[in-house]
Amino acid sequence: MRKKISLLLCAVAVMLCFTACGNSQKAEDVEYNDAAIEQTTEFMIQYCTNADEDLRKEFRNMKELNLDFQLIQSGIPITAESFLGALDAWDAAVEECGEYESHGEFTPEHTNEGYKISADAKFSEREATITFIFDEQSYMETMTVDAKYTVNEILTKAGMNTLLGMGTVFVVLIFISFLIAQFKVIPALFGPKKKEEPVSTPAVSEPASVVEAAEAQETEDTELIAVIAAAIAAAREEAGMDEAAAGGFYVRSIRRRPANKWKS
Repeated sequence: MRKKISLLLCAVAVMLCFTACGNSQKAEDVEYNDAAIEQTTEFMIQYCTNADEDLRKEFRNMKELNLDFQLIQSGIPITAESFLGALDAWDAAVEECGEYESHGEFTPEHTNEGYKISADAKFSEREATITFIFDEQSYMETMTVDAKYTVNEILTKAGMNTLLGMGTVFVVLIFISFLIAQFKVIPALFGPKKKEEPVSTPAVSEPASVVEAAEAQETEDTELIAVIAAAIAAAREEAGMDEAAAGGFYVRSIRRRPANKWKS
């Protein structure tokens, strides 16, 4: 079983190798229209250099179908999308490298992307590389302008990017720490408020001694009334008086007089 699997994998690898070789040979055998390619490259460089801003805006605002028709009439093998992309790439290069001055000879190269030609160009502030890529029908697909930087400029740019990246990370971490620290405060701010319970005032109870003294006083008054009533009844009996003779005299109430009254 293992031998069969190994043989199958070897057969697949051989087929892939033959396929790759066949495609490579086919790409190299494609005949490109060198005259059309040269015409397109020179036209694009001259147009991007000399066209003013109003003409650029006019082409950008034009419908894609109308722009394709004009490019076909001019005999330039390029689509509207590729044409507008080349304009944007050139504008970005001028902003980065300065005004265009000249360029050297183009060097052709067959790649997987298509037929690639590139040349060194000189701008007012720095040098760059202009690259065109054409398809099998010699139509321009893309145009790029890559600025050339010195080693010091590359290192400086890399250092600035590193500092910006680290600074951004630290700022985000500080912000996250601040948010975590606020987790204790947020529930208190946005949580439900507790209802204030009414304060109950405890009933003031009279001291036990006061209650006992009042009860004792009431008991003494009752006993005193009973004693006085009994004494009056005894005195009436001794005097031989009855209720009729006494004129219906009854003891209704007995009041305690203040002590100072008795002294006086």
